[in-house]
Amino acid sequence: MIYGVRHRTTYGYESQVTFARCVLRLTPRSSATQTVLESSLTVTPEPSRAFQRAGPFGETTNTVVIETRHKALIIEAHSRVEVHTPPSRLDFGAPWEQVRARCLETADLGPGGPASFIYPSIRAPLVAEITEYARSSFPRGRGIVDAATDLMNRVRADFTYDPKATDVSTAPLQAFTARRGVCQDFAHIMICGLRGLGLPGRYVSGYLRTIPPPGRARLEGADATHAWVSLWCGEEAGWVGFDPTNAIQVQDDHIVLASGRDYSDVAPIDGIILAPGKQTLKVEVDVIPETGPAILRPAFGARSGLAGAGS
Repeated sequence: MIYGVRHRTTYGYESQVTFARCVLRLTPRSSATQTVLESSLTVTPEPSRAFQRAGPFGETTNTVVIETRHKALIIEAHSRVEVHTPPSRLDFGAPWEQVRARCLETADLGPGGPASFIYPSIRAPLVAEITEYARSSFPRGRGIVDAATDLMNRVRADFTYDPKATDVSTAPLQAFTARRGVCQDFAHIMICGLRGLGLPGRYVSGYLRTIPPPGRARLEGADATHAWVSLWCGEEAGWVGFDPTNAIQVQDDHIVLASGRDYSDVAPIDGIILAPGKQTLKVEVDVIPETGPAILRPAFGARSGLAGAGS
């Protein structure tokens, strides 16, 4: 499946901004599950300096420095991506205890290995209550994919999707206690539970198709940047994606932007600005299959962070 993706972010400022430095993670990269056919990134006003590099977990980052005075910052990313994620199987994968032991023995210390994703991180710490919640999905000898699917389904059943309940800084325990939140919260909760059991889980940032195929329900999180979980299930199965917001294994509806230990590693936009006063944020995202409508329409609700004075 080939998708056209548009992601437009507009910041409006109460007072003129004299300086901005932004790190953008808005460029998908090719991997075993997707091929980037085209990509472009436009920033207005035009940056005085810009450079691209690969981040620590393989993500593409673009850093821009803007020294032109402005009261609006517009960042627009376009891409065409072919997704070819293989179908997942519930019966595929070793018992989870074997995976836990194997991830501590693997020699792969790169971004594709499990080592960086076993331990707690700033936004996905070890939380006793969440570990105990996850434990009931992992009885002795249960297959790793089957167990993780059960945990994903329980999160979907037990938690309410509520964009007003949390914000970008909400801690996993707070969302877990409230049993409410959005995709970022549900991904963090599932990752906390997996890591509490000694399993490597990573946070994935990306997109969902905007318009569902005929006969299928529209997924929560479409029309915005989305987040889900990828679990290392052993050398044979590799990384398997789980979307606890929608209770589905990740296949051809998901496009990956970046992955890391938690949201702080993959925020689509972060950085600093120099300006007093308040700011507004508007995000428009469309993910359209090439066989779908040609006209892109605006949609709102994504979370991006550009922190700075007065924000």
